[in-house]
Amino acid sequence: MTLAGNALAEDARTDWMTSWYAAPQPGWDSQFVLPMNVPAVLDHQTVREYVRISAGGERIKLVFSNRYGKAPLAIGAASVMMREVTFAGARQVTFAGARQVTIAPGATVTSDPIALSVAPLSQLEVTTYLPKRTAITGFHWGASQSISIAAGNASRAAEFSKATRVEGRLFLSAVLVDALPDSRTVVALGDSITDGNGSTPDADRRWPDFLARRLAPHGIAVANAGISGARLLSDGMGERALARFEQDVLRQPGVSDVIVLLGINDIGWPGSPFAPAETMVTLNELTAGFRQLAATAHARNIRITVGTLPPFEGALEGTPFAGHYNPQKEALRLRLNDWIRGAGIFDAVVDFDVVLRDPARPQRLRAELDSGDHLHPGDAGYRKMADAIDIDAIVARDRGARRDAVSARIQ
Repeated sequence: MTLAGNALAEDARTDWMTSWYAAPQPGWDSQFVLPMNVPAVLDHQTVREYVRISAGGERIKLVFSNRYGKAPLAIGAASVMMREVTFAGARQVTFAGARQVTIAPGATVTSDPIALSVAPLSQLEVTTYLPKRTAITGFHWGASQSISIAAGNASRAAEFSKATRVEGRLFLSAVLVDALPDSRTVVALGDSITDGNGSTPDADRRWPDFLARRLAPHGIAVANAGISGARLLSDGMGERALARFEQDVLRQPGVSDVIVLLGINDIGWPGSPFAPAETMVTLNELTAGFRQLAATAHARNIRITVGTLPPFEGALEGTPFAGHYNPQKEALRLRLNDWIRGAGIFDAVVDFDVVLRDPARPQRLRAELDSGDHLHPGDAGYRKMADAIDIDAIVARDRGARRDAVSARIQ
C-alpha cells in the first residue's frame, strides 16, 4: 500500500469530532439596519483568525465554508499553529495532498489530517491566503472576536504588522480533532447571547466558552453555533434555526447533545428597526418550532436541552435599535418560558431567566450581570449561564477509560 493509501486507511479508522465552530451566515445589503463590518471584497489578501478549541487531540482538521458563496472560493495557501509557539511551528495545510483548493458555491472543504497535538482549550492561529478577487457573501458576524487581514500573500509571515483588524469570522468554520473513544460534542444553538455579544472582545468569555472549560476534563467538546440576530422561525442575520439545524447541529462530527437558546429575536424584532413591517409571532408558532427541533434531535438520538429566555426590559434603549421591548412582548416571553419549563418534551431545561433576572425587577437583567445594553449579559452573566447547566447527564457515559485518557492529554 502507498503512503497515501496508508494515511487514508488510518483516517478511516479515526473518529473525528468538532472542537470549535463558527456558524456561517449569508451577507446582506446596505438596506439592513446593521453593517456587515467586514470588507465587501478581498483581493490577493491574507486572513489570520484566532480560535480557542475545546477538546484536544493528536491531530486536527480544518473546515472552510463557502455555504453562502455565489462564486468559487480559491484558497492559495493555509497554515495553522499553536498561538503560544513561534511561527516556525506552523503546519502547512493540504487538501487531498495539494496546498491549494477551490470550494464550489454552497460547499465546504475539509483539510487533510494535520499532525498537531493540541491540548484542551488551546488557542490556534489559522492563516489563509486568498489569491483571487473574493466577494464576501458569506461570513460570521461579530462573535466578540477580531481577525487580521494583510495585503498580499502573508501566509508565511510571523507578524501582521500592517494588518487591518475587523470583528467577525470569514471562511474558517470548524476545527475537528481526532476523538478518544466515546468523546463527543455539545452544540450550543442560539442567537447573539450564545454568540457572546457584550462579552470582553477576544477573551473567550461567551457562555459556551465557560461551558467548554467545565467539560474539557471529561473530553467533551463544545461547538458554538450561535449567530447574532438568529431566530427560531424566521430568517434574520442568518437562516432560521429550523432551516440550519441540519448543517449546524446534526452534521457536526461527534454530536451527542444540543443546548438551544432561541426566541428573544422572534419576539423582539417585529416592529423594531430590525423588522419594522413584521407582525408579532404567536406562542403557538413558537412552541410548534420548539417541538419540531425536539423531534428532529430525538430522531437522531441527540439529547436536547432548552433554555428559558432571559429578561430584556430596556433592551437597546438609547440606541438606533430601540423597540426590541414592550409589555406585550414581555408577556409573550413569560408565557413561552412557562411552556418551556413544563412542556416535558426536552431532555433537560436550563432556567437562564431565573439565573439572570433581578429579583426586585424580574423583567430586567441583574445589573452586575448586564453588559449594559439590557439585552446581553456581560462576562459575569455568561459565566453564571454556563454554571447553571447541569452537566451530569452529558458526562454520565463511560466516565472511566475516557477520563484517564483525557487526563493524560492534559498533562
